[in-house]
Amino acid sequence: MFATYLIGLREGLEATLVVSILVAFLVKSQRRDRLPQVWAGVGLAVALSVLFGWLIEYTSTSLLSRYEDRELFEAITSVAAVLFVTWMIFWMRRAARSIAGELRGKLTEALAVGSLAVAGMAFLAVIREGLETALIFYSAAQGAAGDSGPLLALIGGIVTAVVLGVLLYASALRINLSKFFTWTGALLILVAAGILKYGVHDFQEAGVLPGLNDLAFDITSTLDPSTWYAALLAGMFNVTPAPSVLETIAWVVYAVPVLLLFLRPARRKPAPAPAPTETTTVTERGADTGAEAEAASAPQRA
Repeated sequence: MFATYLIGLREGLEATLVVSILVAFLVKSQRRDRLPQVWAGVGLAVALSVLFGWLIEYTSTSLLSRYEDRELFEAITSVAAVLFVTWMIFWMRRAARSIAGELRGKLTEALAVGSLAVAGMAFLAVIREGLETALIFYSAAQGAAGDSGPLLALIGGIVTAVVLGVLLYASALRINLSKFFTWTGALLILVAAGILKYGVHDFQEAGVLPGLNDLAFDITSTLDPSTWYAALLAGMFNVTPAPSVLETIAWVVYAVPVLLLFLRPARRKPAPAPAPTETTTVTERGADTGAEAEAASAPQRA
């Protein structure tokens, strides 16, 4: 359940920050009359995200009757969720410093167009987070089918994110967002590695990939699946005591390089070269003039 709580917290805080930037810009610009359009766009985005999540669940449980088809569907959604998670954390790392300015610029353009443009701007700013949350949650909660715990954890994470966003907006709370997104991004990479491992297992269950019974190791005697800590590891990062070889390879091949790329220090742009001083310019001009004079007088000396 911690994994789904983390998903709700991370995605919810991103969406909350986006909304708070839009609201703060309208308030400071004395355009409170456009706030209802912003909330309408946000509400529509939330409703469509919930509908998307329900549609995924309905497709898996009701439309796909064959066991192999359900496993294949879950495998495909797991891979899609991993792609979304990876893109999201690297995008946020790169765009965190400029996102506020970009949103203000787009909202300024939307205000010039009209109320529908403002609502559409808020809708587009939130819908991406909502669709990602629905897809990632579905993939992360597969191991707890029939249990309401993951859904409650997701809702708890979103509620926590909203509370943090409101406190940040009211300047009652100061947190280092850069460190927050770095630590949660690293944890989400491990969650994504577990989702990918689960997706590989589903591909094997569906008969697309071989090696379902080729175990990389079996530590069931040490990591008893019935214990609370084994359930915690399985729920957070899909760490199981008897994974297949392909599952283990997928986990390592994804987690190690992506973590290294994400945690490496950002490259600093080289400082611009200092402009030439007036003394240097005059000296160079004098040298050039002297060389030209010498070249001009050379034929005469000859």
